[in-house]
Amino acid sequence: MTHSARRIGRSLALVLPVVLVLSGTLAVTMVPWADNTPSQILTASAEDVSTRAKPSAPQDVLRDKLLGELQETKDPGVVLTHLQQEVNKRPSLFDYCGVIAHAIGEAAARLQGPTMAQKAARPVCDTSYAAGVASFR
Repeated sequence: MTHSARRIGRSLALVLPVVLVLSGTLAVTMVPWADNTPSQILTASAEDVSTRAKPSAPQDVLRDKLLGELQETKDPGVVLTHLQQEVNKRPSLFDYCGVIAHAIGEAAARLQGPTMAQKAARPVCDTSYAAGVASFR
């Protein structure tokens, strides 16, 4: 029993990689029954790879919105105030407040320098903003 099981195992170890390679190769090549117009051919790289997919999670949307606002206003104090307002409005975002404040701190330090960015600190989400400013180096 053990000998035949070992033999089956060795056979599978030799055959399975070949089958996987061939099936993968066939999966990425054109098939004769499909319409072979250029719009139907799938390639490994797309034309618009540089465009980011829209984030779907509310915390990602809020983070991107606030970071964009920081780029426009150049005032992290205003952005932190808006973060606090959003968290007050939607308490479900509280769990992500620290992560968002940290990202705002890093972006503010990159934009204004750590010393100027630290002056805008607010008591929003404990010390996450300050930690974000401090992590920029």
